[in-house]
Amino acid sequence: MTTNPLIDAATLHTRLGQPGLIVVDCRSNLLEPTAGRAAYERGHIPGARYADLDRDLARPPVPSEGRHPLPDASTFAATLGSWGIGVDDTIVAYDDANGAIAARLWWLLGWIGHRGMALVLDGGFPAWQAAQLPIEIALPAWHAKPYPSPRKTAAGVVGTNDIPARQRAGDLVVDARAAARYRGEQEPIDPVAGHVPGAHNWPFSNNSAAGVFRPAAELRSDLLQLLAGRDAPQLIAMCGSGVTACQLLLAMAVAGLHGGKLYAGSWSEWIRDPKRPIAKGTEP
Repeated sequence: MTTNPLIDAATLHTRLGQPGLIVVDCRSNLLEPTAGRAAYERGHIPGARYADLDRDLARPPVPSEGRHPLPDASTFAATLGSWGIGVDDTIVAYDDANGAIAARLWWLLGWIGHRGMALVLDGGFPAWQAAQLPIEIALPAWHAKPYPSPRKTAAGVVGTNDIPARQRAGDLVVDARAAARYRGEQEPIDPVAGHVPGAHNWPFSNNSAAGVFRPAAELRSDLLQLLAGRDAPQLIAMCGSGVTACQLLLAMAVAGLHGGKLYAGSWSEWIRDPKRPIAKGTEP
């Protein structure tokens, strides 16, 4: 096991205000794009900046891409600097969705080579509220910092055209969407239902219980069973648009299983080309 990427509400509370620790509110609603910012303005963890999923943690897609393509690395680095984040700072991301959105920021920080710690608040804003910890309504002020050129690595990302070859080579594509979406029984967001042929289903909700991540040993046991003898770097996480898939990669890190890849385009990119095959039902 390496450093736990999670932090609990009580510990974060004791560390608020420490130099080099910055909190980022990542609350978002895929069906209501303005809801996250509105929730932030109604109340947030003191000092927290707000990260907009569509604007800050992704960029506008071109027609061939999924709904949330990765941001330009240099633009993302500049965004971090505009939030007063330096490359050695400790970042704590939170949301209200079991880490489903906050994990995207956590993953992006690793993608560009952030040197400081990247953590996710276990239980998110609901855990903070349940602990009756202070909430701030006023928008915080801070000074921007220069953020160096990103040191991103393409090794952590798999493209759509690479998926079939990676599967033939033995890699495991894991779809983190809810089971009904994976089976093609319902699709509330994308225009086509189903899943990538050969992809296995592991809903991101499997990684948490009672609003917090399950114990590391439990996650490790289940995820090793999912890997079925493969090494962790052979797992390729996907979802609808490459956002909640990051929560699966976060759960892998909690379990001490590192090196999994992100299919950033995910289902919403796969279906952009009607010639790509689609599977439905419970089988991969």
